[in-house]
Amino acid sequence: MNLNLFDQFLVPKLFGMSLLIPAMLLTTLLIYNPQDRWLSNPLTTLQAWLIAKTTKQIMSPVNKPGHKWSLMLISLLTMLILNNLLGLLPYTFTPTTQLSMNMALALPLWLATVLIGLRNKPASSLAHLLPEGTPTPLIPILILIETISLLIRPIALAVRLTANLTAGHLLMHLISTAALNLVTTSTLLAGLTLSILALLMLLEIAVAMIQAYVFTLLLSLYLQENV
Repeated sequence: MNLNLFDQFLVPKLFGMSLLIPAMLLTTLLIYNPQDRWLSNPLTTLQAWLIAKTTKQIMSPVNKPGHKWSLMLISLLTMLILNNLLGLLPYTFTPTTQLSMNMALALPLWLATVLIGLRNKPASSLAHLLPEGTPTPLIPILILIETISLLIRPIALAVRLTANLTAGHLLMHLISTAALNLVTTSTLLAGLTLSILALLMLLEIAVAMIQAYVFTLLLSLYLQENV
């Protein structure tokens, strides 16, 4: 049972080669590519409106020098949303349930924000490690605590995304298995279980988008502290 339950999180392979990168690139096909026309269709207009509103929302806490990151952050958000939603389709694989992949996204971007702060305003960046007015005996302890909290940020980003998606997929798998087993014993309970599964599916769609937004928003807040 445990083996079958967690098999959905194994990276699929073809001829011994990992399909993680092709699965990520597959989501780019879902992005509508506008054609060269005088008048845009409703889908293009809706896509441009969503991108503009989301970019404005994410970059609102960031100072003007940090707005050069807007293209990178909105691209990251789009990739995360599409990859999160990909796993909700039947017979598909969710790349963002892999902690290694999420760490590979979180660590370099977090490190880039820290290095930008150390380059642009080193005194202000280091001052975050020691709150103003700290008693002298507590200075070494607070510096250690603040340093640990700073270093744990990329781990928290990756673990939050992985844990939320993994928990939702496991719950859907358990409820769908229960519904399948109840079909032969109680049709009423099976129908009730399927209704719960449908509601959970809607919840997972919302979680997939919210977690991608939270991941990107936290990166923009880290950027705001260093620009």
